[in-house]
Amino acid sequence: MSDRTIDPVELQVLTGALRAVCEEMGAVLIRSAHSANIKERRDASTALFDRHGEMVMQAEHIPVHLGAMPAAVAAVLDEDHVPDRSWILNDPYRGGTHLPDITVITPLFAEGELMAFAASRAHHADVGGPTPGSMPADSTTLEDEGVVISPRVLDDAAIDEITEEMRQPDQRRADLRAQLAAGRVGGRRLNELQERFGTDKLQEAFKEVLDYAERRTRACIEELDDGTYTARDVLEAREGDLEITLKATVENDRLTLDFTGTADQHEGNLNCPMAVTRSACYFAIRVLTDPDIPPSAGAYRPVEVIAPEGCLLNARAPAAVVGGNVETSSRIADVVLKAFGRALGQGTMNNVTLGSEDVVYYETIGGGQGACPDADGPSGVHVAMSNTLNTPIEALELEFPMRMIEYGLRRGSGGDGSFHGGDGVIRELEALAPLRYSLITERRRHAPPGADGGEPGEPGRNLLDGDELPPKAIGRLEPGQRLRIETPGGGGHGHSQGC
Repeated sequence: MSDRTIDPVELQVLTGALRAVCEEMGAVLIRSAHSANIKERRDASTALFDRHGEMVMQAEHIPVHLGAMPAAVAAVLDEDHVPDRSWILNDPYRGGTHLPDITVITPLFAEGELMAFAASRAHHADVGGPTPGSMPADSTTLEDEGVVISPRVLDDAAIDEITEEMRQPDQRRADLRAQLAAGRVGGRRLNELQERFGTDKLQEAFKEVLDYAERRTRACIEELDDGTYTARDVLEAREGDLEITLKATVENDRLTLDFTGTADQHEGNLNCPMAVTRSACYFAIRVLTDPDIPPSAGAYRPVEVIAPEGCLLNARAPAAVVGGNVETSSRIADVVLKAFGRALGQGTMNNVTLGSEDVVYYETIGGGQGACPDADGPSGVHVAMSNTLNTPIEALELEFPMRMIEYGLRRGSGGDGSFHGGDGVIRELEALAPLRYSLITERRRHAPPGADGGEPGEPGRNLLDGDELPPKAIGRLEPGQRLRIETPGGGGHGHSQGC
């Protein structure tokens, strides 16, 4: 390593500045977007990458987006980059996650030289396909899930071509332009830093942030006991349970997460591209280490993730993946945390999609978080790989043909223990017009486990007019029918002190 030209205080200033750039990019995207999914739920993420494609900094947005975003930048890294030419993709096998998550990448220049990349990923409420909302519970190939966008230049012609294949194309165009605006703001702010500190110092700051995050992560891993930790869990596929197995090996300052033995990819949509598997593992590592470590690719250097090609966690094209991004990612994080003795949260995003050819509503619903060794788990929060908000009732009823019947905590659903798991949520909707629904949920057959003697949380339930639905369900709602989602509670920690 070369002698440092940045002292520790200046490094902290620049680290804070880079984090602020990412946060401002996110604010521009959210405030400029038209869809409730982005402007209300904030289902979007932003990050900065150096000119070599390493993620230098990210905003504290959606974990499943951010850990997988380096694969998207890698997919366009060797393209011909010029100022004001952005790139777009959503192909899960070429840098994407699942089709609704569209990534826009903008190369940033200073003094005519490529300086960095600004990237944003946003969940678009619809990307075409046979099912409104593009989140079908019964998909078996990518063709069932919407429009596949291989890496391409994003210009006005591309925006028109892509969005015409989607429902509510005007809204889709507005959201894509919001992502372009976020990239432009990132470029403007980096240019200001370049003018203040100079190109060489800014590039050195990128390198130092990555190295600093690596050193701190290695120090945290070194504090774990050397050895092998194992865990297993299952996903609730339509055809039965699918097993995920993990052997985690800590050796000095390195961690290997080996998922050999996990179920093969299946005919449904719980498959993961490798980028999503890595993303879930990286989130779990952030939980197990110091949360103040800069969220950059440097923090992932001491971690090796192994998943055999063709298994559930490293699927081959054209396997369907829409549920893998949201549900399998949650279970991967669970398994890593379980291996290290943590009580687990709800372990699902409780994906609800309602829509027609004219209107589309998508939401993830919070639930209970697992208890800590020294504190109760929080209730009604978006757990693990999701970090979104809910859609406010006022916004929901104003924009969509539905009425909220009940929204509150599911009291007593958290697991008992020395410290209690958090409670889940009840969210019940009534259709005011004919709508198609799709539910992709987990922890309906298997409860979120506690740790160290703590009791499991209550499993979730999906009901249509009082009749229970399976974890993965698709169908129609007629006006007056009610869809009720009861989300899981988190697991407790430690033996209960009660009599």
